[in-house]
Amino acid sequence: MLTITRHGTPSDLPALLIAHGLFGSGRNWGAIAKRMSDSREVLAVDMRNHAGSFWDARHDYPAMAADLAQVIEAEGKPMDVLGHSMGGKAVMLLALTRPELVNRAVIADIAPVAYGHSQNELIHAMRGLDLEGLASRSEADRRLAGEIEDPQVRAFLLQSLDLKAQPPRWRLNLDVLEAQMDVITGWPEDAEGTAPYEGPVLFLSGGASDYVKPSDRSKIRALFPKARMAKIPDAGHWLHAEQPRAFEQTLRVFLGDG
Repeated sequence: MLTITRHGTPSDLPALLIAHGLFGSGRNWGAIAKRMSDSREVLAVDMRNHAGSFWDARHDYPAMAADLAQVIEAEGKPMDVLGHSMGGKAVMLLALTRPELVNRAVIADIAPVAYGHSQNELIHAMRGLDLEGLASRSEADRRLAGEIEDPQVRAFLLQSLDLKAQPPRWRLNLDVLEAQMDVITGWPEDAEGTAPYEGPVLFLSGGASDYVKPSDRSKIRALFPKARMAKIPDAGHWLHAEQPRAFEQTLRVFLGDG
């Protein structure tokens, strides 16, 4: 089963399950999870082929949705579920295929569509990082800067570098993620044949992000008839990290513990 980081204790409110995006981990969501755990238990998972979870040759959305279903079934009752980017697509497919496990869903900055971009250039940069004699994250950042210009992207990726290992290693299954990149940026075609998810869903996007376009709304409504759309101003794709307080407040209002 997926590795889980738990925050808080069970309460009258449903537990909240958080599924991170590509190259992320449950740890990335620590600040949001800790703050939300003042009123409910929060479970932040490491998705397959990431961080502390198992590695597997499959990295498609049916498999990822089944992983999330296994976590919820082990807890014994339906949950509220939040997913960002890749994790958001996994949550969408979970809601469509196992609606009885999902009370309500929050989909952060992603739509149920295939995207034309690839993140393999980041994998190539991570593979190319010289790990020899690497002892500090600042030194890793300096070395990675030659390949990745954006310091925020470097800082995000370097959270998955295990400097305590000898030699240091990436806590990501780079080979599988590279091989499955078209699947990760895509969307399973057979999802269109599933019955719509009739529960409440919030599609929360960054005002400065182009991941959720107006043209995506018809597909969102077809699959999620009760979908609500909201944007966080001055936030890009990593909206929860760029505007954490606004993200948290929106989450509380939608989930009913504001």
